[in-house]
Amino acid sequence: MWQKNNNQLQRQLVFNDFTETFAFMTEVAMIAEKQRHHPTWTNFKNTVDISLSTPDAGNIVTNKDRELAEAIDRVYEKYSRDTRRQIRA
Repeated sequence: MWQKNNNQLQRQLVFNDFTETFAFMTEVAMIAEKQRHHPTWTNFKNTVDISLSTPDAGNIVTNKDRELAEAIDRVYEKYSRDTRRQIRA
């Protein structure tokens, strides 16, 4: 679930392993590039921490962020459908 903190949408996603995590990030990167709206994210092993805000709007949450968050959720659903592990906000 996305949480709004400090003018950002934030979410942590957990995967089965690093390979799955990297595949997810690659797929999201292609979507972000197409939308010309990029996440701030970090990854360690099987975890991705994502923050979304719009710099052009003064680093606040806009519809661009909500649209990218929805796209990220759709991608994540594909990876978590069979073996959902742990999801933290």
